[in-house]
Amino acid sequence: MSNQWTSAEHALGYLARADQFPHRTEGEAVLLEHVPLSAQRILDLGTGDGRLLALLKIDRSDVNGVAMDFSPTMLEAVQQRFAADAKVKIVEHNLEKPLPPLGTFDGVVSSFAIHHLAHPRKRSLYQEVFEILEPGGIFCNLEHVASPTTKLHEQFLQALDIALEDDDPSNQLLDVETQLSWLKEIGFEDVDCYWKWLEMALLIGVKPR
Repeated sequence: MSNQWTSAEHALGYLARADQFPHRTEGEAVLLEHVPLSAQRILDLGTGDGRLLALLKIDRSDVNGVAMDFSPTMLEAVQQRFAADAKVKIVEHNLEKPLPPLGTFDGVVSSFAIHHLAHPRKRSLYQEVFEILEPGGIFCNLEHVASPTTKLHEQFLQALDIALEDDDPSNQLLDVETQLSWLKEIGFEDVDCYWKWLEMALLIGVKPR
């Protein structure tokens, strides 16, 4: 499977249109509602330019954030965004590999990143997330998921003004139901799809206290 995220052209193209994704802010708003304001440490998997972590820090200015990515272009962008914020640590890491030792977190979040991983790695990453969460910690994955039919997938691409031949070959999309079942099997509670628009979905699970 081709992964183009080490390409500056691919990464910059994504950043140029990221703010234009229909309904993205709706999903982000629901995510922000569910991450406790009392969270002390938050890990952002596949942070990109740090957009989601920056949104979380608006109402949680004292939170210690860890922004993780492996794209050189994204790392440069997130470093610029948080250059003056000593409470954000930037970690270069490819999510295809097991997470490095970073301690524990009150929240782990991700935004349109995990769908680039092979399905078995998605599940093992969810297990790793569970293990590094504090009891009561929350996992919020705002994700690109698979449509149940080809027609619906084509409708999603049309809504984003993406031609079928330009569909990202890095995408390894998986249905919501399978991912929710994994979270439940791993031990998360209050597992559900908290928001969805076509192929954009917010999957949340909480580690029991």
